Amino acid sequence: MSWISAQQLSDMPEISPEEVSQALDLAADLVIHNLPDFTDRFPKAYSENGFYAATGNVDWTTGFWTGEVWLAYEHTGKTQLLEAGNVQMESFLERIEKKQDVETHDLGFLYSPSCVAGYKLTGSETGRRAALMAAKELTGRYHEKGEFIQAWGPLNAPDNYRLIIDCLLNLPLLYWTSEETGQDRYRQVAEKHIHTALSHVIREDFSTWHTFFFDRKTGAPDHGATCQGYRDGSAWARGQAWGVYGTAIGYR
Repeated sequence: MSWISAQQLSDMPEISPEEVSQALDLAADLVIHNLPDFTDRFPKAYSENGFYAATGNVDWTTGFWTGEVWLAYEHTGKTQLLEAGNVQMESFLERIEKKQDVETHDLGFLYSPSCVAGYKLTGSETGRRAALMAAKELTGRYHEKGEFIQAWGPLNAPDNYRLIIDCLLNLPLLYWTSEETGQDRYRQVAEKHIHTALSHVIREDFSTWHTFFFDRKTGAPDHGATCQGYRDGSAWARGQAWGVYGTAIGYR
């Protein structure tokens, strides 16, 4: 493997505004190219044979696609992107109203880039309503015993009394809701969760646990483990990156 030295890196020319604009144009064109497949439907959470099949608004990744639509719209102002984003916000509203596949902390991943972004960009009341409902659902996953938001599954499941590092990047939905409504409880839940998570997921060598379990009766910390990565004692790269990013947002 060939490594780039700090000096070599500093000697590289900076990217120009024109190159940035060209890259954004290309990214937006790719989003528009995919709208026929992904307006009423969404890319599946994982690829098969190099392609993402179209699926309904289920699982935990659909908000990322709508976020790409809004970023492309913000860059280009093109009507077809606005129309697609509005169609997808209606889908997110229906999902939270019917509580379809919402037993998860990933409501932040789902509703921040889709509905909060859509509301901020367009003033959509559909987006605002859906995001506020999702935030309320997310705070319903908060456990006073242990002071954390449960990751997945039924809240009374004895083997699921745990948080995972990913949730640090779901918390912006709660910060936004407190700002939007003036109700401080949402921010309080986010702050209690982030303090609990950072107290337990960071190991002595500054790597991180993917998931951390608590005693259901007392809320006392129990043990770390992983559902991702090589083994319990390894660090899952994507989760650690979410931890870094989520901590920075929480601090801000």
